[in-house]
Amino acid sequence: MKPHLLFLSWRDIKHPKAGGAEVFTHEMLKRVSDDYQITHISPRFEGGHDVEFLDGVTYIRRGTLATVIPYAFSYYQTHAATIDLVVDQVNTHQFFTPLYVPRAKRVLFIHQLTREIWNINVKQPYAWLGERTETPRLRLYRNDLALTVSKSTADDLIDIGFTPERVTILPEGLDFVPWPKEQWQTKEANPTFLYVGRMSAYKGINDAIKAFVTLKQEFPAARFWVIGKKDDAYIENELNPLVPEEMRQDITYFGFVSAEEKLERMSRATALLFPSKREGWGLTVSEAAAVGTPTIVYDAPGLRDAVQHGLAGYLATAQTPGALAIEMRSCIQDPAQYEAIQFAAHRFAKTLHWDNTGHRFREWLDTVLVPSQFKEEYE
Repeated sequence: MKPHLLFLSWRDIKHPKAGGAEVFTHEMLKRVSDDYQITHISPRFEGGHDVEFLDGVTYIRRGTLATVIPYAFSYYQTHAATIDLVVDQVNTHQFFTPLYVPRAKRVLFIHQLTREIWNINVKQPYAWLGERTETPRLRLYRNDLALTVSKSTADDLIDIGFTPERVTILPEGLDFVPWPKEQWQTKEANPTFLYVGRMSAYKGINDAIKAFVTLKQEFPAARFWVIGKKDDAYIENELNPLVPEEMRQDITYFGFVSAEEKLERMSRATALLFPSKREGWGLTVSEAAAVGTPTIVYDAPGLRDAVQHGLAGYLATAQTPGALAIEMRSCIQDPAQYEAIQFAAHRFAKTLHWDNTGHRFREWLDTVLVPSQFKEEYE
């Protein structure tokens, strides 16, 4: 009988708000599904099936963010004898598995801590509550095995008491082969910067827009593209007030586009802007690099890893729109540096593939699910 893995998460790959963490999880799981029985539990969403079998993974959807927690507890109690490992994927939301799953059968999986994002993205008093309780809640797992996706997050875990030897970093992946230079698109004639992602202050779109406005004063021909779910109310209430009316025509909101168009526009852009305050990694950084475009990021957890601390991208010296604008200016005015960073980013992207992620995850599973070793460590 195949070993049974139970994954618990607040979202799955089909969720309307699925992001990089959900892509990572699905790509990783499907690559080991031939040898493992995998059950993934997460909340329901409109239009989603209660049970769905996808790429060898059984997705079960029940309840809400709150009620899925007792459902997961009940499911585990019912099937405990057949479950070999429970993976509690924490992304602000968690399933509190240390309260009911034996330590030898549980693992923490976390892409990033939330920290300052609570105050940016959540209303009070929930932001205060979330920020104050995050560390104590994570410390419930500090003696457990832990999986993460970047050294930044691993360091954060170790800082709050996790044992370094029990924290494993899984490599990021891409679902396409980086384009050879001959396939890169010709760059736009005018300096063109790109933002790809959700319209959210903590993701950095507000700062990206402010930086663009600053750059336009020196480079009037500059353009800005935005790809991702279009939120007209957010544009009207949050972004337009940041932009002088005469500049708004040079910002294009494309909304969702096909994967092909996204990569094409990435390749045509001068640089991607990703000034998020905190990420697990920043998948779009690697995607842009794979098609010949460097990214400008803040020196923030996850993103600093994705650009190799400035070796494979531009690392702003401060988390401010002014610092972003300085790096945008460098892209335009220093072509020698731009080309060096462009090729370094591309070389780094060539090391990333979901097959590598799946292989490393399989190696890790082979180690922790060796019965004798696993039991001896925890007895």
